[in-house]
Amino acid sequence: MKRTITHFVVLAVLAAPLQAQQADIGVPTARAVWEQLAGYVLQSAEEMPEAQFAYKPVATVRSFGELIGHVAGSQMMFCAAAMGEKAPAEDVVEKAATSKAALIAAMKASNAYCAKAYAQSDAASHGEISLFGGKQTRMWALISNASHVGEHYGNLVTYLRMNGMVPPSSRGQ
Repeated sequence: MKRTITHFVVLAVLAAPLQAQQADIGVPTARAVWEQLAGYVLQSAEEMPEAQFAYKPVATVRSFGELIGHVAGSQMMFCAAAMGEKAPAEDVVEKAATSKAALIAAMKASNAYCAKAYAQSDAASHGEISLFGGKQTRMWALISNASHVGEHYGNLVTYLRMNGMVPPSSRGQ
């Protein structure tokens, strides 16, 4: 019995620092996912020839360039909300930037802006915000942003493949 109690105490002492470490993993984990996906989107934009920025597989969907603009603009919206700032309209970039250079610059700017949002502490990420007419947490906005970037990277993968290119995520980097 004494041995069991000793083991229990040792496990409890060892588990306390692990639990403390896990208390601050939410934002860093969300940031790691977002960084990878946003990096793939940026790399896709940089590698797609400018002539193909107007490419769309069918007339009813966004072009490659419009997708890049949409991702950049929506990132600005999600990340502003995640920082408790006034969110710009999500289609601002998509409507304004049309050249490859302008879209890459917009994507880089939105990545830099979002890096600030993903740098907040887990405690700050629990703050309440209003987004899409409802109350959410800042963390919800960060996760939604990463998920949205991933959703549209999937579109870009299809566009790249239809143009004979290998997407960044398929190269085993």
